[in-house]
This record gives sequence, structure tokens and C-alpha cells, in this order.
Amino acid sequence: MSSLVAFVAGGYLVPLALVAIALVSAATGGVARRLASVSLLLTLPIAVSVVLVSALTRAGTEVLVVLGPFDVTREGVDFAGQMLVRLFAISTAIGLFSLTTDPRAFVFDLERRGLSPRFAFVAAATVEAVPAMVTRAGVIAAAQRSRGLDTEGSLRARLRGVLPLVGPVILSSLTEVEERSLALEVRAFGRPGVRHLLWWPPDTAVERVARWLIVAALLVLVAVRLAGAWPPIP
Repeated sequence: MSSLVAFVAGGYLVPLALVAIALVSAATGGVARRLASVSLLLTLPIAVSVVLVSALTRAGTEVLVVLGPFDVTREGVDFAGQMLVRLFAISTAIGLFSLTTDPRAFVFDLERRGLSPRFAFVAAATVEAVPAMVTRAGVIAAAQRSRGLDTEGSLRARLRGVLPLVGPVILSSLTEVEERSLALEVRAFGRPGVRHLLWWPPDTAVERVARWLIVAALLVLVAVRLAGAWPPIP
């Protein structure tokens, strides 16, 4: 939800406010440091390309710097900055959700609301994918270092040590998906018919009202923005 708000509102103030809210929420749960590192890890690869493309190719009237055939304009830098804070707002929202939400409770709640168990499993696997890959990459990097691979030191050494990690991380991820699928099928996960859940996360009336109010506020925000009545926010 906060990702949609960041894109619809635009500017710098709203996305940065959403980032601050996410960090404060993470601090109350004791995962602020992990959220910051995960958000930077998710944002950095996309942000570099987006910022470069936006700053170097976006047309504008005020040229700041000339880099060969490219004119870096004020409008391009402003657009790149807005995209950067939006991406960081999205990554903090996703990171906070993955760090504070129990995948088991998430799957059960989706099934309770009528979603197919297969789609619920896919959603849970998506939520667990990034933290699992980060943990797996750390284990593989430690194993490779014990075998003499240099993954620390200069930037050149770090880049040279990335390639031997990519293959094992991808292969181990595929192997884990296959093993999990087989384990689920053995437990009759794909059995047709209605599933009777023995437990699901509590959902109070206050939480339901808060969710619907947030959805209504988002719809109003989208309608106002499409109508052109949204005031400019810095």
C-alpha cells in the first residue's frame, strides 16, 4: 500500500515520510538495522541504472553538466532523485513486511480469505525469497572463503569473487524449491476439495476498519491525482 502511495503522491516529502514511518516501525520491532541493510541491497542495483538513465537522457531546459554527448539537466536530476526515493520507499515497505510477517500466518490468512492454497504458497515463497537468498549467499560465501576464494579486500577482489557465488546460489535455490514441492505433495498439498484450517492469525475489528480506511484513502488519492486536483508536493 505504501508503495502505491509513494508513486501516486510523487515528490520527495511523501516517499521520505513513508521511509521514516517504516524505519520507526522497524525500530519498535528491533529490526531497524536489518531493514536498512535489506532495503539498500534491494534498491542499489535498480537505483544505479534508473538514476543514470534519468539524469543522462531526460530532456530539460537548464543544463547542469555536459558529459560527452549527454546533457545532465536539472529536470533530469530532479526526476532521478524522485525515482530514487520512491524505490527506497518501496524496498523499505517490502523489507518491513518480510521481516515482521510470519510466512506461515500469511499463508493461512490468505487461505482463510478464499485464495487457492497454491497461490498462497507462491505468495509466501515470494516473501521468503529475498531473506532466504541473502542468508544462503552468506553461507556459500563463507564456504568459498574457507576454500581460499578471496571475497574481501579491494573492489576488484570483491567483484572477482561474485561470479563463483552466483551459480551455487541459483542452483541451491532451485534445489530447495524442488525439495519443498515434493514435501508438500507428500503431505497432500494438492488434494482437491475444501481445506479446513485449524488455526489462523487473529483479525480484530479495529484492524479491519483501519485496512478499509487505508484502501479508501488510497482510492481517493488516486482519483484526485487523475483529476489533476492534487497540489504539488516538494
